[in-house]
Amino acid sequence: MSARTNQAAVPAVGPEGIVFAVLIAISFSHFVNDTLQSVLPAIYPVLKTQFRLNFGQIGLLTCVFQVTASLLQPLVGMYSDKRPLPFSLAAGMGFTLIGLAMLSRADSFIMLLVAAAMIGVGSSIFHPESSRVARLSSGGRHGLAQSVFQVGGNAGSAMGPLLAAFVVVPHGQRSILWFTLIALLGMVILGGVGEWYRQRLAKPRRVSATLHAHEPLPRGKVIMTMVILIALVFSKFFYLASITSYYTFYLIHHFGVSVQSAQLFLFLFLAAAAVGTVLGGPIGDRVGRKLVIWISILGVLPFTLALPYMGLPMTAVLSVIIGFVLSSAMPAMIVYAQELVPGRVGMISGLFFGLAFGMGGLGAAAVGVIADHYGIVFTYRLCSFLPMIGLLAMFLPHIQAPTRGVSRSGRAARAI
Repeated sequence: MSARTNQAAVPAVGPEGIVFAVLIAISFSHFVNDTLQSVLPAIYPVLKTQFRLNFGQIGLLTCVFQVTASLLQPLVGMYSDKRPLPFSLAAGMGFTLIGLAMLSRADSFIMLLVAAAMIGVGSSIFHPESSRVARLSSGGRHGLAQSVFQVGGNAGSAMGPLLAAFVVVPHGQRSILWFTLIALLGMVILGGVGEWYRQRLAKPRRVSATLHAHEPLPRGKVIMTMVILIALVFSKFFYLASITSYYTFYLIHHFGVSVQSAQLFLFLFLAAAAVGTVLGGPIGDRVGRKLVIWISILGVLPFTLALPYMGLPMTAVLSVIIGFVLSSAMPAMIVYAQELVPGRVGMISGLFFGLAFGMGGLGAAAVGVIADHYGIVFTYRLCSFLPMIGLLAMFLPHIQAPTRGVSRSGRAARAI
């Protein structure tokens, strides 16, 4: 992997700048996609009771979903770098629809695992190309576009607990089938986005001389930087797995709240994460992505260390702060990696979204095993140290060149 490698022909971006209609459409589609996928972890308390699952089985369910979602993403991204797949976006949503239908009718743990795998496959197909569309429509403002794209996903993740609290909990597992209508809406929107994407691909292609935003780094330094970024993704998503998969159980066990109340607390955390995502990309465009990565991952450490020792009100407050600060890292990390290895948007997007799901899946499985043996409270105290890995951010090279004096057309030429 080398920053000097940039041979793939890429679609040129016109002088119109940001294509807001497409960016909003792909962000909304991300919202739909992640809303539907977040239903699975949000209904864990319901499934745990109905199927008499232990924490280890809950972790395995998350692992199957997230590992399935992670393994295919880099492969889809590598393939689409050479042969873009405009209508794979709608196809990915179709897999999610099938998974939801299976989840609503599952009558065994094996069927739950198969349904989770289908939802994971949908995610692995959707994310690489949708991230490319966001970058293609950015007009050169890559951080802003990545934040707008990702805030749709984070906002969708926040909707899962609300759907679980007000639809699945009162009406049961079979009510999940209604969510397939949302998937159909997503497929229609993504069909339109795919057609716009196909038309852009049909236009003449070019690789601009201004494509690189920085001097190419040596191959060894590129590899080392990617290793550091992967370690940072590990710390972020392993910790997030402890929240998204087990936060409701922690609140129910430690504070005695109801299932619906626990879902609302989880919604607060995920909503704060969605808001934080909005800021990470644009701030990175202005002050540099390394600084955003550094602050967002390591800066959350005091709050994660304090969380397991607080009462219910402060637990809610700290979870909101943690979600807000920690989530700002992902847009900055993805755009940073795309600039590190230019011309490989699909592969980088697939790799990092895949790592996010994969690390989350492994984290959920590990946290489940630890919780079964040592209790959920001890597990949260142990996971609170994970953001210390953020210290590695000090070794990231500065690769973003100043943009002062660069014209709009020059910025647009770097949009891919």
